[in-house]
Amino acid sequence: MLRGLFITGTDTGVGKTTVAAALMHRYRVPGILKYWKPIQTGIEIDDDTRTVGKLGGCRDEELHRDGIRLTRPLAPYLSAELGGTRVTITDVLTHVKGEADSTRWTVEGAGGVLVPINESESIIDLIAALGMPTLIVARSSLGTINHTLLTIEALRRRMLKIAGVVMVGQKNAENREAIKEFGDVAVVDEMPQFPAVTAETLGAWARSEFDRDWTLARYFK
Repeated sequence: MLRGLFITGTDTGVGKTTVAAALMHRYRVPGILKYWKPIQTGIEIDDDTRTVGKLGGCRDEELHRDGIRLTRPLAPYLSAELGGTRVTITDVLTHVKGEADSTRWTVEGAGGVLVPINESESIIDLIAALGMPTLIVARSSLGTINHTLLTIEALRRRMLKIAGVVMVGQKNAENREAIKEFGDVAVVDEMPQFPAVTAETLGAWARSEFDRDWTLARYFK
């Protein structure tokens, strides 16, 4: 079991990596908080650990670089299969074996909660194995209500704790209220789409605007 938050998305490309970097800015405690991407596909063209390191202004020791790394930018099960291998949750967990209990984690998933890892395991099984509360990253635009409520339902059916939802994009009060009401979940914040996201712009926003009520702080204590 890791202490911290598992970051999942309602879809691929919704902003999980940027939210993870914002969490590093907001809740950074040197020597305590680390970012980890357990499974990365398309590693030759897409390295979320490198991106979080850059956008989060992270020191090398704040990035846990060990994990499953697959070359093709596909779902983990398919990328592994085409690469002549098979990934299991047991394999993933070996990469954090022996880590200090005092460490707090920002862990980023691959795609959404039902993305398959192999023929019988998916990202939601990894969340359960890690024993972490989940922060859901969702778009603010049309379609987000259905996608977000489906993600919430999947997590609750497995009796997994939901820390809240972060919506990314232009503010949409109606969608925010719908997710809050029908999902019975906290919408922690709304992250804008920055014209040019950098460590400086993201850090300034995260430290002054992100999670002003410190809703997520409890998970990093």
